[in-house]
Amino acid sequence: MSGSNSSNPAAAGERADQPLTLTVHSLPVPEAAAAADAARTRAGRWKMLLMLLVAASQVIASYFTYYVIRPEGRRNYGELIDPQRPLPSWTGIDDDGREVPLAALRDQWLLVSVADSACDQVCRDHLYLQRQLREGLGKDKDRLEWVWLRTGTADVPDDIRPGVAAARVLKVDEAQLAGWLVPAPGQRLQDHLYVVDPIGNWMMRFPAGADPKKVRSDLGRLLRASAFWDQPGRGGGAS
Repeated sequence: MSGSNSSNPAAAGERADQPLTLTVHSLPVPEAAAAADAARTRAGRWKMLLMLLVAASQVIASYFTYYVIRPEGRRNYGELIDPQRPLPSWTGIDDDGREVPLAALRDQWLLVSVADSACDQVCRDHLYLQRQLREGLGKDKDRLEWVWLRTGTADVPDDIRPGVAAARVLKVDEAQLAGWLVPAPGQRLQDHLYVVDPIGNWMMRFPAGADPKKVRSDLGRLLRASAFWDQPGRGGGAS
């Protein structure tokens, strides 16, 4: 019947005799793969470096404004610390007995005093001055935290507790503290007020028996110079 032998046996045999064809893909050359990996690594490092520079540029610009671009004859009252010293990695103890890493104090300007927990008259004068200086900043006061790093084993006197309710009070080891803050020659740690920037660097030390008006002037200039990147509250500063 027509159509029953429509296939061509000869053609089928020819196809059966043909070898299978395979597509062969070339393998990557090890040297080329290594070069590509190295190029990606370099690109990643450059991107990371660029991000770090962008993050630091605002801080660098504010310091440049404060220390370099300033009217002739103007001088800072506090002594600049060079090189600056970052907040150490050890912890303090708050009034509730909790451990608080000093690094957690970053992201705000800090005005720091140091004194034995018994708090003599110099200590009390500093705490009062810290509170007044902060309040005197007006709308900018939330950009500055006043800190009392207390040493020794005594309890905080009851009569000053209400006055330091708004302060950050941490009990610290005096020997460790002496490895970070340094007094002026002939002075004690307790004789000074210290300034730490939002990055966490100790960058200024006010003289013993500091003039409140001159301290306020320095703090005001620091806050104005950093106003475009430092915001009120922890977490608003550069990091």
